[in-house]
Formats: sequence, C-alpha cells, structure tokens
Amino acid sequence: MKSYLSIFFIAFLLVSCSNDDTSFEPQTEADIIKYIADNNLDAKKTSSGLYYVINKEGTGPRPANSSANVTVIYKGYFLNGRVFDENKSGYTTNLNQVIAGWTEGIQLFKEKGEGILIIPSNLGYGPNGRGSIPGGAVLVFDITLKSVN
Repeated sequence: MKSYLSIFFIAFLLVSCSNDDTSFEPQTEADIIKYIADNNLDAKKTSSGLYYVINKEGTGPRPANSSANVTVIYKGYFLNGRVFDENKSGYTTNLNQVIAGWTEGIQLFKEKGEGILIIPSNLGYGPNGRGSIPGGAVLVFDITLKSVN
C-alpha cells in the first residue's frame, strides 16, 4: 500500500511540475512587432515604447493630464490572446493610479474613442509581474474611453 501512495505522489509531482501553457518567457519588442504584423495593425509607437492604435477617433475631450479621472471599458489580454481582465460596464480611475502604459496611453484617446494599447513590460508590471500577470509580459488592451470625468 505504501508503494502505491509513493508512486501516486511522485506521479502527481511530475504532472504538476510539467511544462504547460502557464509557462512564460519574457517578451521583447520583436514579439510586439510580430503581433502587430500578424494582426495587420496600423500601430504607432511613442517615445516610451508604447504602441497604440486609434480605431475610432472619438468626439469628446482628451484627458488633460496624468491625474485626470476617466471611465474606461476594456479587455486586457496577452499576445497569445488569453484574456486576463475585462470590464464591460466601465472602470473609473485616476490616471496616476494605474500602470504607466495606461497613464500615457489613455491620454491619446478622445472621449468615446476606441483603440488598442500594446504595453511593453517596462510600462506594465515589469520583470516581476503581479497576480496572474507573469513578469516580462506584454499587455494588450482593447480600450473605449467612455468618459473623461
């Protein structure tokens, strides 16, 4: 009986330590450029390394500065398409309380504007990650700037 439990325990350890889709290699600008090409995006790059696409210009004002309050509808996902967060009703925040990629990127949109932010790791959660976001991850956000409050 002991040997069966030992075999089961060893098998469990081997399976739980095996490589699966939760493994992650830090991503580079080359990965971003490939993603943009593969998805036929007309992305622009800022001096910080943030990539963005404006799909719908919007009709209202842009956030005036990095301490503006905004309400954003978004879907956040990795370059492989796996969604890590989403808010369809609207997330209200101050732009100085979010990752640097959002602080910079949301200011590029006019109210009611829509587009995509492709945020390199250094403007996201960096080499250590946070929660379900691994270190070195490039983050992609579909964005609608619902309102500038």
